Amino acid sequence: MSSKDWYSSQGNLGSVIIKNKINSIGVLILGLALSAMTGCSPASSDQTSTAKQETKESNSNRLETIANRGELICGINDALPGFSYQETDGSYSGISVDLCKAIAAAIFGDSTKVKFQHLESAERFQAVVSGEVDILSRNTTWNLSRDTAQGLGFPPTNFYDGQGLLVKKESGIIDLNDLNGKSICFPVRTTTEKNLVEQMRRYNIGYLPMPFDDNESLYRSYEQNKCDAVTSDRSALVARRKTMNNPDEHQVLDAVISKEPLGPVIADGEPAWFDVVEWVFYATVKAEELDINSNNIDRLQSSKNPEVRRFLGMEGNLGTQLKLPNDFAFQVIKQVGNYDEIYQRNFREPFGLERGRNALSKDGGLMYSPPFR
Repeated sequence: MSSKDWYSSQGNLGSVIIKNKINSIGVLILGLALSAMTGCSPASSDQTSTAKQETKESNSNRLETIANRGELICGINDALPGFSYQETDGSYSGISVDLCKAIAAAIFGDSTKVKFQHLESAERFQAVVSGEVDILSRNTTWNLSRDTAQGLGFPPTNFYDGQGLLVKKESGIIDLNDLNGKSICFPVRTTTEKNLVEQMRRYNIGYLPMPFDDNESLYRSYEQNKCDAVTSDRSALVARRKTMNNPDEHQVLDAVISKEPLGPVIADGEPAWFDVVEWVFYATVKAEELDINSNNIDRLQSSKNPEVRRFLGMEGNLGTQLKLPNDFAFQVIKQVGNYDEIYQRNFREPFGLERGRNALSKDGGLMYSPPFR
C-alpha cells in the first residue's frame, strides 16, 4: 500500500464508521420497538443470560479455565527473532515465548504445555479481550490509553526498549536531521507509527511515510531500496539486521525516539491470572538475584538459606497463595531458566545485544523483584 493510498483510506474509513454507527442505531431502535410489541420469550432470555454468565465466568476464572484445558494458549508474533520466532524445525524461541513456557511450567510442571498462536498487530488486542488467547506475549508497549480504554491488563514489563531507526551505511544518514525528505517504512497501527509522527513534527523534519501491515513486506521493501529507513523498537531492528542478506551494510542509529516498556498483556478483570503472570516473571528475576539458575537449582534444594528455601517452595506456602503448586518457582527455573539465562540465549548470544536497562538494578539496570515473602 502506498502512503497516499493509506492516508486516503483513513478518511474513507471515518465515513464508513459514521455510516455504520447510524445504521446500527436504526437497527437498535427497530429492535427495541419489536421487543416492546412482542416481548422476549423465556427461552431467548435464558439463553442470553447463560451466555453472559459463561463469558463472565471465563474472564474471572481464566486460571481455572487454563488448568482444566490442560494447556496455555499464547498469542505471539512468530516472525520476530529474539522475542517470538518459529524456527525451521517448527519450534519456537524468544523471550516472549520463554515467558509462556515459564507460565506453563508453573501451572502444569511442564513447559511444553503451550499452544502458540500467531497474531498480527491489528488483531492482537481483540484476541485477548475475547478470550481467544489466554495471554498476548508479543513485544507490546504498555501505555496509558491501552491500559485504561481497551479492557486490557498489563503485568510487569519484561523488556525495556526504545524506538530507533535502521539505515544503510552507504546512505550517509547518521541522525534524525539526515532523514529530511527521506522515506521511512513503519508498521501501521502501532505505537511506532505514532512516535514517528510526533518526533518528526517536534523537530520539523519532512519525510515520506511508508506504512505496512506486515513486517515481512516492510523489511523486504527496505532491502529492495524502496524506503531509506525503517523505524521500530531498537531490539527488533538489531535482530532483523542480523537476518538480512548483508548485515554489515546496515546500522541502527544511536538516536532513540521513545521509551518502549514491552511485556505481556491479559484481559482485565482476571486478578488471579494476573497474579500468576506477574509472579512467574518475577521468579525469573528473583532467581538471578539469588544466583539460582537451571544448572545449580537441584543442588540448592539442600540450601539452609531460608530465603532460598522459601523461593523454591521447600518452606512456606507461596505457591498455594497463587493457586499454584508450591514448587512453581523451582519448575520455572529448572525448565526455562532465570532472567539472565533467558536474555543471554535470546539476545546476547545471537545478536550481541547487551543487557543495558534490562540488567538487574544492582548492576545499573531497571530489573528487580519484589520480595517472595
